[in-house]
Amino acid sequence: MTKQAVAAEIRTTTSERGVFTYGNDTIHYDVIRKTKPADNAKKIARKVIIKVHPDQRVVATVPHDASYDAIQDAMHKRARWIWQSIDEFAKQKDSVLPKRYVSGETQFYLGKRYVLKIINDAEQVPSVKLSRGKLNVTIKQEVVKDIDDRLVKIKPLIDKWYQHKAKAIFHERLAELLPKATWVTGIPSFRVMAMKKQWGSCSTKGNLMLNPHLVKAPKECIDYVILHELCHIAEHNHSERFWRLLTQVMPNWKEVKAKLDDMAEMYLNE
Repeated sequence: MTKQAVAAEIRTTTSERGVFTYGNDTIHYDVIRKTKPADNAKKIARKVIIKVHPDQRVVATVPHDASYDAIQDAMHKRARWIWQSIDEFAKQKDSVLPKRYVSGETQFYLGKRYVLKIINDAEQVPSVKLSRGKLNVTIKQEVVKDIDDRLVKIKPLIDKWYQHKAKAIFHERLAELLPKATWVTGIPSFRVMAMKKQWGSCSTKGNLMLNPHLVKAPKECIDYVILHELCHIAEHNHSERFWRLLTQVMPNWKEVKAKLDDMAEMYLNE
């Protein structure tokens, strides 16, 4: 992957953004402004904190009144480190392998990691159950020959289990969050559908679509996606009014979204 391609893939999470160049590469970054600090915290609050996330997003957390020039100066001073971090995360991304659906692999549910255990038992009905830190998948076939066989026999069982859990959890979280979305009348309908690049969407009629892979994330991340889509019922684009509304119902959405983005590649890996 070229550095130019890496730069093109960088995703943003806030409405305030910046850009700078390092050599022949253009690097975009998000800006998160701190709230105005108390007098005794001013010295610490003057710092510009730069973080490069595993998905290659660059985020600068800055004082509430930091000028564009001051932010740019901080970014240029650490440009080489930023560039190297993006490059390293890009190499790691290239090395992520698809699931093989064998015992010992990691599966996620509500933000926790579970070890996959394949159980061969001709007397049992095929099933998927969580038990003592493991995701136990019982199949009838005594020997699963190869990856193609596993994709046919094991993957559909796990996918169906995630779909079932997702519907239940999403119903629960939607009911819990609706009182915050005072602009929504009634209970929005939603359906669960696997997507490669989206966690959710909202139609112009206010119908929600949610990705079952989202149930692998912590509940606060699920809440963020649901609230994000509920905000689209009032504001159909990502306008300033949309971001203000989202901040009103979830003040820490930027941090929660960053957590979800950091793990997205793992949650979406199949």
